[in-house]
Amino acid sequence: MKQLSQALSDALMQDCLTLCLCWRLSRADGLVIGVTEHDRELLVDSVIYSPGAGLEAGQFSQSGDLKPGRGAVGGVLSADAITETDLEAGLWDRCRIDVYRVDWSAPELGKIAVWTGFLSEITRGPTGGFEAELISLKAELERPVGRVLQRRCDAILGDARCGVVDVAGRTCDQRFETCLNDFSNTENHRGFPHLPGMHFVLSGPAQTGNDGGKR
Repeated sequence: MKQLSQALSDALMQDCLTLCLCWRLSRADGLVIGVTEHDRELLVDSVIYSPGAGLEAGQFSQSGDLKPGRGAVGGVLSADAITETDLEAGLWDRCRIDVYRVDWSAPELGKIAVWTGFLSEITRGPTGGFEAELISLKAELERPVGRVLQRRCDAILGDARCGVVDVAGRTCDQRFETCLNDFSNTENHRGFPHLPGMHFVLSGPAQTGNDGGKR
């Protein structure tokens, strides 16, 4: 439930509304940028929202279940807030986006939260513009945490986790036996070769010699 100050709630009851969208972009490196669709600079909760950043709002969707909501944003790569150089360097990957509605005639009254999420895939248009998909915070629930337990190694031959230096013309099928016999590199094997297989899980009690739980 959105909590509004009494002053902002009273302002929203007026016949003539003076609302605009403000975007708070927070990068992983700590940089925070505020941009607005309004034609002048706004100060909201100690963040300056600058006009003319070339951002255009798309459609925002939310769901009542755990399914992530979606949104979209478009803009111009030549904007001071978002440069093509920074996009190429990946500085905007997973940038947090907070979208608010603000009364531009009285920004000190506070803001109304519209959307919170992350900047996802960014595509460029033929005329120099860009479009980006926004994913809501619930998308974090879909992100894998930890490792998958599997018999085969999940490292790539020659990477830092694998540790094999001489990979010229060599291939690896990620099996423990290959790591042992072809590379003598079992100390860096990233799989779990001794996990019991499905035949163990699905097998029943032994026909003879059952001593209370052993197969």
